[in-house]
Amino acid sequence: MNDTPEKPTAAEKAPAKRTTTKAPAKKTAAKKAPATKAATKAVAKKTTAKAAAEKTAAKKAPARKPESRTAVVRRARRINRELAELYPYAHPELDFTNSFELLVATVLSAQTTDMRVNQTTPRLFAVAPTPEDMAALPPEELEELIRPTGFFRAKTKSLLGLSAALRDRFGGEVPGRLEDLVTLPGVGRKTANVVLGNAFGVPGITVDTHFGRLARRFGWTTQEDADKVEADVAAIFPKSEWTMLSHRVVFHGRRVCHSRKPACGACPIAPLCPSYGEGETDPEKARKLLKYELGGQPGQRLKPPADYPGQPAPPMAPPAAAS
Repeated sequence: MNDTPEKPTAAEKAPAKRTTTKAPAKKTAAKKAPATKAATKAVAKKTTAKAAAEKTAAKKAPARKPESRTAVVRRARRINRELAELYPYAHPELDFTNSFELLVATVLSAQTTDMRVNQTTPRLFAVAPTPEDMAALPPEELEELIRPTGFFRAKTKSLLGLSAALRDRFGGEVPGRLEDLVTLPGVGRKTANVVLGNAFGVPGITVDTHFGRLARRFGWTTQEDADKVEADVAAIFPKSEWTMLSHRVVFHGRRVCHSRKPACGACPIAPLCPSYGEGETDPEKARKLLKYELGGQPGQRLKPPADYPGQPAPPMAPPAAAS
């Protein structure tokens, strides 16, 4: 009997070799498994959080039922009555003593505050109190007089043009008809309605940036174009209310319902406003956002009406003397 052990054949060695090769692969797969589970859990958690956030948002902002036309009109007219109680002293916030001064001041008010215009016009009207005087001014001199209001070159062109038109076509008088006013350089429907409503007693709706913003927030219109906003609002209110409605809405837009951060928590008409919540709702924080007389600050007019409850605006500081 031969006691010498036999050498294993190649066929016998192969299985061992295959087993050794596969082992690391199984180990690698085992290592990857926990990471995959963790990733799955993270995705599930994120999805759940997102769903919860959406659910919370849905609870906070319930869908409003569309209002009937009758409901819109009733709510709009009630807002007007509430604003009338809040601002019984509402008025045009430009200083003027006649229709020409109001026309000029309104043209100058584009892209600036009424306060800045009121601080600028005393010097201007001292030099050019009539259309004939203003039309005769050299452009450079007029530019310098109105420079504080901004865009003074374009405004100078408009003022010289409208003054010459008043002198040549209307006998130096401001016309009291919309169709005549809008033919003057620099005068559109907004400016014409300001002049008609406040110098001639002709009802008109003044759609400036404040009025347009609040008309949309109140749900009176969805339009952006000023003429379309005017038409929508005119269909809601009687003509006799148009001029004072304009003053009240603009007053509220300047003092409470600001463009970027409305003071919702300090707004007396919040219960009637479909846009409540767009601004600060905390009452104390909202009160700090109030402007002009409601915020204990000066108004825009240097010479406000007798019943105005706030402080008059300060006059413009005199130019510094050249050294």
